[in-house]
Amino acid sequence: MNMKKSQGFSLLELMVVIVIIGIIASMIVPNIMGSQERANTQKAVSDITALEGSLSLYKMDNYDYPTTEQGLEALVEQTDLDPAPRRFPEDGYIKRLPKDPWGSEYVLLNPGEQGKMDVFSVGPDREAGTEDDIGNWNLGDYQ
Repeated sequence: MNMKKSQGFSLLELMVVIVIIGIIASMIVPNIMGSQERANTQKAVSDITALEGSLSLYKMDNYDYPTTEQGLEALVEQTDLDPAPRRFPEDGYIKRLPKDPWGSEYVLLNPGEQGKMDVFSVGPDREAGTEDDIGNWNLGDYQ
């Protein structure tokens, strides 16, 4: 009688393959994750810089930045909160407000805590006033 040899993988062979895949993943995943974090930070820096430019145009037209209560929305739609803007472009200063890379709204404080006016992202922890906040006062740290 001719017995056929079993054609499958042994547990040892499967374990070796799993260990190899794990080693490869441990080398690749940190690089991918680090790149994503850097990309998110750079997007926040770019957004804040663009918002600062729009706020400067607002200030040139109205002699001051929008108040904290008016918020960054004052760049998109004319606000009726005091002090009402003296001039407001028909299409606004920007078309729409971006969200930060972590899905939160950018924040405007006027007067600011770090300077005359603060624009910032609350960062990945989504809490204001923590070390991961990215704002117009610390943009140089990320460039």
